[in-house]
Amino acid sequence: MQKRDNNSVSLAGEFAVLSQLVLNGYDANKTLGRTKGVDILVSHHETMKMYKLEVKTKYRTSRKKLSISKVYGKVLGQWIMDKKHESLVDPPLFYCFVMICEPTSSFEFYIVPSRVVARYVAEQHKYCLRKKRKEGKKVADTRMRAFRMGFKGHKYGVVTPVSETYQNNWEFRES
Repeated sequence: MQKRDNNSVSLAGEFAVLSQLVLNGYDANKTLGRTKGVDILVSHHETMKMYKLEVKTKYRTSRKKLSISKVYGKVLGQWIMDKKHESLVDPPLFYCFVMICEPTSSFEFYIVPSRVVARYVAEQHKYCLRKKRKEGKKVADTRMRAFRMGFKGHKYGVVTPVSETYQNNWEFRES
């Protein structure tokens, strides 16, 4: 099996999200080119509500559903983010974290409000730096960040969004 290039994985995630939105009664349009930080514009014809979605896609080649770390705990997966995501708080902006699982040919979708993502990305980064420095490690503070999805009933160093709350959140709930 050949390695998938990142652009193909990103596009596959965006088109999978578009199909789910349409199946859930939304009008959805992929943005082109100049709309930074927004991949899909969403509207609901009955409620007249509008949303912006940024899609982050992870391609998993194993059947393993979670990872366990001393620092981060038990998580579903992680998606690469940037320092800018710490301050992107906009009520109509949501992130759709997509997990494509190659062995089962399945897709999982986690729709999370931007305020939840911003808070987690900022707090988790600070926590990680503190923890590593406490261990005596020299750590460079870069722009790279990560978003991780946890599970209900597990303990984490910072408040961690859980998969049970955000999986298939096509109603764009804020909780």
